[in-house]
Amino acid sequence: MKKVNVVFGTVYGSAQFTAETIIKTIAKLGFSTKLWQPNELQGYIPAQDELLIVVCSTTGQGDIPEDIAPWFNELKTNAPYLPSLKYSLIGLGDSSYETFCGAIKQFDELFTELGAKPLLDKLEIDACETMEPEIEANTWIASWHNAVTSANAA
Repeated sequence: MKKVNVVFGTVYGSAQFTAETIIKTIAKLGFSTKLWQPNELQGYIPAQDELLIVVCSTTGQGDIPEDIAPWFNELKTNAPYLPSLKYSLIGLGDSSYETFCGAIKQFDELFTELGAKPLLDKLEIDACETMEPEIEANTWIASWHNAVTSANAA
């Protein structure tokens, strides 16, 4: 089984809790996992033979949280070419804002620019509809797992 790296960016802790919840589920599916803390990300370039999941909340006017912004900026500046990387995105946001899930959309644009391929459509979790984003994300893992299984079979 492929290794799954999970990275999170959070302001109030919801994205971190969501990442911690899904990584347990992914491990139960038999994957090797690593949950990267924001302070561990300096110099981290996702391995292309592993899977990447980014869980990120949005702050301000569609901005990336301060804890993960240095890594985002480092990737944007260094622009490593990642054509074999398969990534998945979980965004936490509030649809009452025009910039709903703006941070995860920025990550999607960045990874596309770096040549990486999304494993499936990003999950955007709306705080106006759910108080427990980790439950919605955990349910989404079934779709993620099907996408991983399909990709490995191809």
